[in-house]
Amino acid sequence: MKNTMLIGDTQVSVYGSGPTLVMCHGFTTTAKFWREQIGTFSQTHRVVVLDLPGHGRSPRPADRKYTIDAFVADLELIFETLVITDAVLIGLSMGGTVSQHFALKNPGLLKALVLVGATPHGLGPAVQVHNVLEAIERLGVEQSSQDVIDRSFGSCASSELLAFAKNEVINTPAFVAREAIVSLNAADSRPLLAKLKMPTLVICGEEDQITPPDQSLNLAKGIPHATLELLKKAGHFPMLEQPERFNAALRSFVDRISA
Repeated sequence: MKNTMLIGDTQVSVYGSGPTLVMCHGFTTTAKFWREQIGTFSQTHRVVVLDLPGHGRSPRPADRKYTIDAFVADLELIFETLVITDAVLIGLSMGGTVSQHFALKNPGLLKALVLVGATPHGLGPAVQVHNVLEAIERLGVEQSSQDVIDRSFGSCASSELLAFAKNEVINTPAFVAREAIVSLNAADSRPLLAKLKMPTLVICGEEDQITPPDQSLNLAKGIPHATLELLKKAGHFPMLEQPERFNAALRSFVDRISA
């Protein structure tokens, strides 16, 4: 059963019941990037997925901020509204940055943290902020976002999967993308990682060009109770590219911290 609601400027969908998993997507992507996890995990958990403001099906008002701090505040409102006090927070890419900063501010609301294709600071060489901003100006946000998708998947990704992703990322307007990428590039949790005391799983595709595996390794090394899972034949979106392996790793982690 699916329950969809608007919380502040965020469209939120809730599936299933039980312990809570909150899934936060990345830059210009959407809640649909968790499509391979929702059905499986909603059988045993309450799965909360969201379109960050300005992304997907959420509103994009011009009079608000589209920064990491603003997204953290949006996530805090969701936790308050849905009375979430003991969740596993799962963040992809930019959503992983949002999740780190949320966890630093609200450790008492989280049972554990899962960071997918994430870094403690910045992005990989394939998506430097000045290149992204230049491409938005030169090509338009739709084409530039789709070009990033072309570099985001591993060698085994199907054409159908690329087409799905390209269709999703065109929903984010340029003014949202510009502010979000600048804020993402500036965010730096490196000095604070040791304060993340909750169990943490870091997952990265071995072929990830957007946030390369060495950055995930640094992230895992900086968090006291973190483990790193590298998935073969996957790029920046391992939950879509290798859903069975991804789900097995996530299930093992969730079961372990619940035991």
